[in-house]
Amino acid sequence: MMRSVRFPVSAALLRRLALASIIANVAIVVTGGAVRLTASGLGCPTWPRCTDASYVATSEMGAHGVIEFGNRMLTFAVGVIALATLLAVLAHRPRRRGLLPLAVAVFLGIPAQAVVGGITVLTNLNPWVVGLHFLASMAVIAAAYALWRRTVEPDGPTTPVVPAPLRTLARLTTLVGVSVLVVGTWVTGSGPHAGDQGAARNGLDPETISQVHADGVFLLIGLSIALVLAFRAVGATRAARAAVLLLAVELSQGVVGFVQYFTHLPAVLVGAHMLGSCLVLLAALHVQWATRERRPLTPAPLPIPTPEPATTAA
Repeated sequence: MMRSVRFPVSAALLRRLALASIIANVAIVVTGGAVRLTASGLGCPTWPRCTDASYVATSEMGAHGVIEFGNRMLTFAVGVIALATLLAVLAHRPRRRGLLPLAVAVFLGIPAQAVVGGITVLTNLNPWVVGLHFLASMAVIAAAYALWRRTVEPDGPTTPVVPAPLRTLARLTTLVGVSVLVVGTWVTGSGPHAGDQGAARNGLDPETISQVHADGVFLLIGLSIALVLAFRAVGATRAARAAVLLLAVELSQGVVGFVQYFTHLPAVLVGAHMLGSCLVLLAALHVQWATRERRPLTPAPLPIPTPEPATTAA
């Protein structure tokens, strides 16, 4: 009888694939932004075909067709990385707890994203659907980050390293960060970069919704400063470093946001702001993981044999 051949996957390879999945999902957010910023959102005017008669862009469609179709092709590359990561999780031994559900979530998130992207085309770039498309990408990035963190941690129980109130503050900060991302999609939906000259806007007043977005950013920065000070006060050095990183990313993102607003939204800065949104999310998740640590399982100590009492001859 022939034995089944196994292809073992090292922990190092699994970590690299999980990290590649994060990078790929961030990259497709940036390239998706390039599609919108170059007014190529309807370069392929239908979905899943590029045109009613072709699955690929044709020469008659010009540069917009090439850009939109190229972004669609990148989805397959991201999917291949997600599939490779999933297969690596299945092949890795011993398999760590929690890896498989996360790998499946990332892998299934890619075609789900493609469907949402198709709906954006079929609805002529409805700004609310475009915003949903971006937020769905954020969800996939969050799952990919959780998968990567799980590959670098030992397989053991988690232990908090900061008091419960500070863990609550960290979760609140992340929640506010997510709300800032959501409102940011509303700002985008009210602005000039619709993805196509004929695409509708969401009808919100750009100045008003931008102010709401800025207020959320100020709140987020204030909470992040509180995290830095609180973590340092309790001696949580690793968590404090993570909070400092989050604060630095937020301040950089805020500078880009204000400059793009006062320079009338140049495409390059809007693209940089989209990349910054991904980095803010990743930095916020980094803070979450820094509030606890996973310790390796230790085998139970072997029982010490009890010596038998000495016997004397009669």
